[in-house]
Amino acid sequence: MPRIVAYLLFCALALGAAAPEADVTIPSESLARLHLKFGQVTKTRLTTELRVPGTVQSNAYRDVKVTPLVGGVLTKVSAELGQTVKRGQPLAHVFSNDFAAAQMELISMQAEFEAAHKKLLRTQALVQLGAASREELETVEASHQSHEARVAAGRQKLLLLGMTDAEIGRLRGGDDVGSRLNLPAPINGVVVARNANQGQVVAVGQELFTITDLSSVWVEGSLFEQDFASMRVGSRATITTPAYTGRVWRGQVSYIDPRVDAQTRTAKVRVVVSNPGLTLRLGMYVDITFHTASPARVLTVPRQAVQSIGETQVVYVPAAEEGRFLQRTVKIGEETGGGMRVIEGLKAGDKVVTEGSFLLRAEALRQRGQ
Repeated sequence: MPRIVAYLLFCALALGAAAPEADVTIPSESLARLHLKFGQVTKTRLTTELRVPGTVQSNAYRDVKVTPLVGGVLTKVSAELGQTVKRGQPLAHVFSNDFAAAQMELISMQAEFEAAHKKLLRTQALVQLGAASREELETVEASHQSHEARVAAGRQKLLLLGMTDAEIGRLRGGDDVGSRLNLPAPINGVVVARNANQGQVVAVGQELFTITDLSSVWVEGSLFEQDFASMRVGSRATITTPAYTGRVWRGQVSYIDPRVDAQTRTAKVRVVVSNPGLTLRLGMYVDITFHTASPARVLTVPRQAVQSIGETQVVYVPAAEEGRFLQRTVKIGEETGGGMRVIEGLKAGDKVVTEGSFLLRAEALRQRGQ
């Protein structure tokens, strides 16, 4: 280290009790060796950070319970707990008499509809010949429409149960009826709950699987009462965890519980976080850092520019003459977004020394004989 810099650092160990307004003059031959850098006083929104512990939970809006729409017996269960599945992938097979009965019912309704359609055609021909009345035709037309509606309802029921249009179209007789019903995955996701085993008798609406889309998760933490005012829906948050050192996930507050726990005096806060690669696992402990900004803009100065002499805080403002710096006493508030809030002593646009301000402080103490 050059001798001039070492000397200034040595002088900085002596802290003065006060910091009167003063000038600091650096000889031109020494100025370049200090490598000073500069910043400006700006108006920015006051940003505060709040850190709380949290846990990863599934996004309840992306949880789907898989239930059979007919009762029966599970003849095969292919989905395992923790398995990643695609939409439409079979999870289990159900042997169901109810499913077969629904197909037989449609076959019967189709036969009745075909008979009603033939009768309508005959009646229309008889009306043209004058051998049937308009009243008889209207009765036959109403019956035809009723049978048509029943067939449509039967088709919709089988579609709801998981059959395709092509499979329904092939239903012509009893030999085409099947009793095995596939239970498909309704979404892309991970099987997080399984309550199904081969040979199990299941009822309509019984929960057999839970599938959740983990590409988006919830991170939940707790806020103390004194932090309520600074938090709002939409506030930014970052997520970190010791499991992945150096990695940061970003999200937004989506919900703040309006209820306060009577025991802990806290309210739940929820952050929605994108989870590419599914690295955030359910139940994992994480740290949540909330970033909030005030609506009003305040004066801020770079943190490096502020030095302390005793109990006084100062900054160094370059004067018009090269090598001359004005030591200005300032009153500083809280830190915000890489800077510090200026309460008094500076105005917007003021130029200050940032990198190297510590050396100017040391030189100021030396020139004052301290």
